[in-house]
Amino acid sequence: MLILIAEDDELILRTIEHKLVKEGHTVILTRNGKEAIEKIQELDIDLVVTDIMMPFASGIEILSAIRSFGKKTPVIVLSSMGQEEVVIDAFDLGAADFMVKPFSPNELLLRIKRLKS
Repeated sequence: MLILIAEDDELILRTIEHKLVKEGHTVILTRNGKEAIEKIQELDIDLVVTDIMMPFASGIEILSAIRSFGKKTPVIVLSSMGQEEVVIDAFDLGAADFMVKPFSPNELLLRIKRLKS
């Protein structure tokens, strides 16, 4: 799977990258929403894992952009904000899953495997 990670926290970004590469996935790292949207537009991404609070464009804006491109790419949204309205917005825009930080990288892997099947 080609997985794009949109996360501005370097430790979280590298932790997810390490876990996914170890599982055999190809990973593209982006550190802001604008860069993520550009990569999603130009590449055929199989899955997006995005933080909500990102520089230049939020995770919600990334989700919205994916849908405006006509893509059905599954998106797992990460957020340290467990606010109900953010979760509802993410699911309304078609998020496949939502995880609250801090989260277990092993749990993220399980959720990705569930989306693949």
